[in-house]
Order: sequence, then C-alpha cells, then structure tokens
Amino acid sequence: MRILITGAARAIGAATATELTRAGHEVVATARDISLLADLDVALRLPLDVTDDASVAAALDAAGDLDAIVNNAAQNGKGPLESFPLDQMEAMLRTNAIGALRVLQPLLPSWRTRGSGVVVNVSSIQGRVATPLDGAYSASKHALESISETLHYELSHFGIRVVIVEPGYIDPGMLAGARTQGDPAYAELWEQWEHTDVAVTGPAGRPGPEVVAVAIRQAIEDPDTPLRVPVGEDAAMVLGARSSMDDASFEAAMRAVLGATW
Repeated sequence: MRILITGAARAIGAATATELTRAGHEVVATARDISLLADLDVALRLPLDVTDDASVAAALDAAGDLDAIVNNAAQNGKGPLESFPLDQMEAMLRTNAIGALRVLQPLLPSWRTRGSGVVVNVSSIQGRVATPLDGAYSASKHALESISETLHYELSHFGIRVVIVEPGYIDPGMLAGARTQGDPAYAELWEQWEHTDVAVTGPAGRPGPEVVAVAIRQAIEDPDTPLRVPVGEDAAMVLGARSSMDDASFEAAMRAVLGATW
C-alpha cells in the first residue's frame, strides 16, 4: 500500500514510517520542515503544512495515488483556560483537527469512487478524557475524535475505513508547545499535575513510539480493526475506567490514583 504520513519528523510519526516501510509498504513521509525527514527510509519525502491549502494540494499532487493516510501532525500547549491565549488554541485546532480534514477532503471523492481507502487519525487519551492545564490540546483532540467518528459513519458505506488511534503517555512525548503559567493562584495545580504520567505508567515508565507505530500498521492492514484503538497500558486503564464510570465516580478514582487534592 502507498501511505502518506503527516507529522513524520519525529516520535510517533517517524516510528510509523519505519514500521510501515519494514512491512513492505510505500511510505510518503511529510513534515513542515522536509530536512527533518532526511534519515527516514521511505519512498518519498515531501514538505507539508496541514494548515495551508496550497501546501496540502502540492503534497497530494506529488504523492500520487494513495491507499491510506495517517494523520499524525499535531501541536500542543499547556495552561489554565482562564488565560490561555485564544490564538494559540485556534492554532492547535487548525493543526490537530481541521488539518486532518484538510488533507482528507481532496482525496475522498476518488476513494469513494473506487470503493477503498484507510484513514488513521492519531488522537490521544486526551481526546476522550480532559484534564487540568491541557484543556486546549484536549479540545483539539476531542474535535478530531468527533470528526473521525462522523467520517466513519459517512464513509464506511463506500468501503473507506476510519480508525482512531488513542495513545497514552508515550516517550519521548510531543515537542513542548506554548506554556501559559496563568495567575499565581494556579501554582499548586501546576505542582500537582506536573508529573501525572509517573502515577499511571508505573515503574516501567512511558513506552516508546514503536508501540503506536505497530498499532497504526495493524489498523491499516486489518479490515476488522475497530473504530477506536487505545495504545498503552495507561490508555487502556484510563479509557476503560472512563467508559465504565459516571462522571463523579471517575473523578474520584482519578484523584485517588494521582493523589490530587485540587
């Protein structure tokens, strides 16, 4: 299969490119800065800014016929919503949610006509469970989940599969985005939530991006893959608890696990 990956320069994107190439697929790796793709063993490297129509059109034209898309490009940022810059939140929504749809829209008519295609949208446990100080990022991933679920209902009739991959905490994590400290009144909240990954990943720590890459490859290759695929023990634990508890029970359990008193 010929597969285009957005945000392929590092971590999950780069590991996915490597995994798919190893499995015999033709990989088109893309990133805003094409120089960051130099070390990847792929069929083609292209510049792509998922927030720019002209960049998307040029990349898709150069990529040729595609069988699958992995929407992985994303940015993040942290801070209390009281003072989080709205332009930064809008930028996250443009990249993390709207950007995925911008890449897909030009492809879908031809995929619909031929009756096949696979979309893998890389979300996060934050796309299902919102937490303090990550509200803007969570909002963008909630939006991506909603877009993906709607696409699933609209496109499965035409033989096009959509899969949402939901990683937990993955090493080395995303590039640090903008950090808005907010009012000093939030200092204790920052302190309590700064290292929550340690509490949910256990002594082994965060798994590497390869576990997500394998899940993405399997989602592309296996037509029986469900709509949502949690990745990592922490993702399975958190999302399993969230789906089986009401809001108050889940909050109480989360506070107990994390030792959060805020």
